[in-house]
Amino acid sequence: MPRFEPFPAVRYSPTAGDPADLVAPPYDVIGPDERAALEARSAVNAVRLELPSDGHGGAAQRFRAWLDDGILVRDATPAFYVYRMTAGARSTTGVLGALELEPPGRGILPHERTTAKDKSDRLGILRTTQVNLSPIWGLSAADGRLADAAQPEGLEALASAVDDEGIVHELWRLDDPQRMAEVTAAVAAQPVLIADGHHRFEVANAYRAEEGAAPGAPAILAYLVELAEDQLAVHPIHRLLSDVPAGLSLPADLTPWFQVTPAAVDDAEQLPAAMAEEGALALVLPEGLWLARPRATTTAAADADLDSCRLDVALAGLAALGKEVTVRFQHGAGIVADAVRKGDADAAVLLRPATIDQIAATGAGGDRMPPKTTFFWPKLRTGLVFRDLA
Repeated sequence: MPRFEPFPAVRYSPTAGDPADLVAPPYDVIGPDERAALEARSAVNAVRLELPSDGHGGAAQRFRAWLDDGILVRDATPAFYVYRMTAGARSTTGVLGALELEPPGRGILPHERTTAKDKSDRLGILRTTQVNLSPIWGLSAADGRLADAAQPEGLEALASAVDDEGIVHELWRLDDPQRMAEVTAAVAAQPVLIADGHHRFEVANAYRAEEGAAPGAPAILAYLVELAEDQLAVHPIHRLLSDVPAGLSLPADLTPWFQVTPAAVDDAEQLPAAMAEEGALALVLPEGLWLARPRATTTAAADADLDSCRLDVALAGLAALGKEVTVRFQHGAGIVADAVRKGDADAAVLLRPATIDQIAATGAGGDRMPPKTTFFWPKLRTGLVFRDLA
C-alpha cells in the first residue's frame, strides 16, 4: 500500500514578497503570454523554475542561488503541509507530502496515458534541478480519514495567495506527531489514484531507476485529497484541429460516426449545457456550431465510455481515408472558440467531462484514458512548497 511521509519543505522566505506574486500554475497550462506576465510579476516567481526561459540549467542554478541568498528557506524538521483551494463556496483540502514511488498498478494507479514530448521535458528538468518543483495530485478513498486529518484548524498558517481566477490558495504546516501518523495511516489503507501529474509520476519513476539519481528520488512530492465528489471538479480537455485537408467538411465527413446537426445556440460557451442535455460532442467551426451525437457503432468501437475515445475512433477513420488532421489539446470552451475565430485552429471539438466514477474505475481496472482527457480544477500552484531531492 502507498507510503506517504512528511518531509522538510523548501519554501519562499516571508521577505521574498507577496505569495500571490511568487506562485505559478503548473507547467502544462502556462502559455507564452502568461509566462511573460508571471516573470514580470516578480524576479523570483516560481515560473522561472517550473518553466524557465533559459533552460533546465538556468532553473537549477537559480534554485540553489535562491537558497544561498535566503529567498528560499528549508524547514528544519519534516512536516506535512495542508493545502486548501477555495473557489467561491467550494473548497478542496488535501495534504502535501512525499509519496513513495512504485511501479504503476500497485499502490499507485494512473488513469490516463501520457505523451513522449512532455515526459522528455520533465525528465530533463528533474535530472538537472534534482527538485520536485510541483506536486502530482492523488486521490485516496480513505473513508473520510484523510479529510479529517487534513483540517487546518489549530495549525500554523504559512501562506495565502489569490490567483488570477480569484481562487484562494492557503497553506498550513502540520507537524504534530500523532496527526502526521494519522495522515500516513489513512493513505496506506487504499491505493492512490493519480488525478493530475501523470507525466511527472512516470518521469519520477524513470529518474529513480537511473544511476546517480539524487537521494530523495524514491519518492515524489504529492498532494493527496479524499476521493469524494465534494472535493473534486473535473473539466474536459477539448481538441483543436489544424491542417484540415482541403475539401474536408467536418459536419459531413463525421456523419459515419456521429449524427451532426446545427446547434441551437449562438455562443460556444453555451455549448456544454446543450451537450449535456443532448448527449453529444460539439463542433466549433468559423462558420458555425454543431452538435455531434455518437452513433451506437462509434460507442461500441471506442476503448471506453468517453468522448475522447469516441472522437479517436472517428479521427482514425478519417485518417484511414487520407483525411488526417493535427490535434492539439485545450481546456475552456471560450478559449477554444477564440482559437478558431482567430485562425489559430481550423476547427475544434468540445468534449464532455469524465466522471469521478469513470476515473476511479479506469484506474482500479488497470486501464488508461487517452492523453489529456481530464482537467482537474482548480489547478495547484507551483511555489508554495518545493521538495529538494538532493
